[in-house]
Amino acid sequence: MTSSPSIIRPATKSDVGDVLKLIRELAMYENAAQEVSNTEQQLTEDLFGNNSVCESIVAVHKNQVVGFALFYTAYSTWKGKCLYLEDLYVQENFRRAGIGKKLFDYILQLAKTRNMKRLSWQVLDWNEPAIEFYKKYHAELDPEWINGKIRLDQ
Repeated sequence: MTSSPSIIRPATKSDVGDVLKLIRELAMYENAAQEVSNTEQQLTEDLFGNNSVCESIVAVHKNQVVGFALFYTAYSTWKGKCLYLEDLYVQENFRRAGIGKKLFDYILQLAKTRNMKRLSWQVLDWNEPAIEFYKKYHAELDPEWINGKIRLDQ
């Protein structure tokens, strides 16, 4: 754990390799390393291309990217425009230093600034540290909904 301050800022094209590295670390943490098929080229296009589909912020400590959050605009037929937080991750050595809070607070403020009606995300039911983190925000963690997906990349 580090106690030095970290800077939270929007990701740049030069951060893409670091963000992808953190995405792979997150997948390992979630026991799903084999699921990552994204590439630097694809992530660059998705974040910064003419038809970008998502955004990212990074946490930088001593010129090293140690955390990130990736998010995009979603839509609720009941509420309207929403922000969906796809992933938030901080490297293990930098956890419990307030970096995750800084990343989440940045996203929360961004959602408010953009007049989003809701901020949504998913958390694995076994990820107790993350669940406890979100409970500090009085988040609604809804066990009723079942996640559905169809894999199109296989």
